[in-house]
Amino acid sequence: MPLLEATRLTKDYGEVRVVDDVSFVIHRGETLGLVGESGSGKSTIARMVLGLIEPSSGSVSFDGASITGMPQSRLRPLRRRIQPVFQDPYAALNPRMRVLDIVTEPLVIHEGGSRARHRLKASELLRSVGLDDSALPRYPHEFSGGQRQRINIARALALRPEMLVLDEPISALDVSVGAQVVNLLRDLQRDFQLTYLFISHSMPLVRYLSTNIAVLRHGRLVEMGTRDEICDAPRELYTQTLIAATPELRLA
Repeated sequence: MPLLEATRLTKDYGEVRVVDDVSFVIHRGETLGLVGESGSGKSTIARMVLGLIEPSSGSVSFDGASITGMPQSRLRPLRRRIQPVFQDPYAALNPRMRVLDIVTEPLVIHEGGSRARHRLKASELLRSVGLDDSALPRYPHEFSGGQRQRINIARALALRPEMLVLDEPISALDVSVGAQVVNLLRDLQRDFQLTYLFISHSMPLVRYLSTNIAVLRHGRLVEMGTRDEICDAPRELYTQTLIAATPELRLA
């Protein structure tokens, strides 16, 4: 059984159809790379998968249970199991909160417990993303973009989720810093046994991280298959154009 299944997802805003009849599955331990140009509907799909917005039609199931139309009170346990990492690492962090409080906020909301326990957990999480305890008393503006994204990832891991929805997680970073974050994500997937929905406009980046790839254009899936099928023998001209338009990345 897939960990996540999207079935015929459609999203309309007035007369504009942003996502049109999109279906895919993601099995445990896999990464589905969702790739397409800006405005193709990728982030809208991410928000439907996370239960942040409702589809106009279609459904999303997580571990066999439909989450479409589920009230927020029942969605709360799901938040422990599927967490987002968004594009802008600064916008995603409360500038008035110290890193200790940012990283442990999910624990306070979902688990309670002592501040001493939370501090210990925060230290462990920061180490897992390549930071140390010196970050705990500081504020987001004191860090670089790459460090802020590492803090975002640490917070996303606080509840030991099974899945991360990664919505353009390095597009706001420069190339070398982005490469470090991508390699971190690869290591974390192994260490934490994570499943990823990885969203990007970069085909080489998607190829590096993904098990399977879905190509989105104007809200519709135009091609889907394994990483090698899509990158080595693309059938659609649009997919070929995406591959040709993005230079190879040195990430290893």
